Amino acid sequence: MPFVSKKQIEQAREIDLLTYLQRYEPEELVHFSGNTYTTRTHDSLKISNGKWCWWSRGIGGTNALDYLVSVRGLSLPDAVTQIIRAPPDSGRQNNTPIAKYKPLPFQLPPRHADNRRVFSYLTSRGIDPEIINHCIKHGQLYEDAERHNCVFVGFEGNEPRYGALRGTLSQSTFTGDVPGSDKHFSFAIPRQAGSNEALCVFESAIDVMSYLTLIKLNGYDWHDANCLSLAGIYQPKGTGEIKFPLALDQYLQDNPHIERVILCLDNDAVGRMAAQAIQNRLEPIYTVIDNPPRVGKDYNDLLRQRKGITDMVKTRGSAR
Repeated sequence: MPFVSKKQIEQAREIDLLTYLQRYEPEELVHFSGNTYTTRTHDSLKISNGKWCWWSRGIGGTNALDYLVSVRGLSLPDAVTQIIRAPPDSGRQNNTPIAKYKPLPFQLPPRHADNRRVFSYLTSRGIDPEIINHCIKHGQLYEDAERHNCVFVGFEGNEPRYGALRGTLSQSTFTGDVPGSDKHFSFAIPRQAGSNEALCVFESAIDVMSYLTLIKLNGYDWHDANCLSLAGIYQPKGTGEIKFPLALDQYLQDNPHIERVILCLDNDAVGRMAAQAIQNRLEPIYTVIDNPPRVGKDYNDLLRQRKGITDMVKTRGSAR
């Protein structure tokens, strides 16, 4: 194993992953869209704005050294040696063209024999068992066989087109999308919009289910509500703008009877910015109501406060 100095380690940490791949492994680099890249070996690993995240494994970093150690499995000395083997300004080492991204066919993870961990996890977050069972019955929720994640499924008609993953372990903060997912068709309850002219919009599937639980707790029929998860909010780095959600755009096209859009987005800076951007885009064609949770960051926080649930680890971000 080679010896590397502290100075060499610091030098290696200054090289971001995109630069490293452009210089030394351009054949591994695949252009995804805009300023986002992926790799030929791992299509769920995305590189953008100086950072990278391997969504299917819930790990990420800010430089090539993190990548070589965490993804490639190199020892720290070997990884440092590989990065600094040429001067930082040497430029690309060959003229291999960067391939264009070709998405993998969408395929949901295999189902577990039962949904016990998913059911236990969601009820621990305060979600009503009737609503959980409704989603399982209609193919919108199940437990994956390998990692026991929640799989929230979005449909185009009767065809699954999208899958959101959420870890169920008590200390897990893993979230991600099933490779090949089409964000035009995110998780929604019901699968086909009802006759109600209003649509409630959330950032996550768990917030959708939390809101419906709150409706039931208040004595109303939760079946009457149209609810859509946006599968997160996308804010391109450095633009200060919010990209209009693909799922919302598609939903409104498919359901022309919708007249009111109720924005139930998170109570944080990005959520508030997204609510304003969506409102600006949709008015005056639609009546838009901004309805963030009265307590906490999101509607699951509000539900947990309502039920007095305070002893669980909150699941944020991607760390598995």
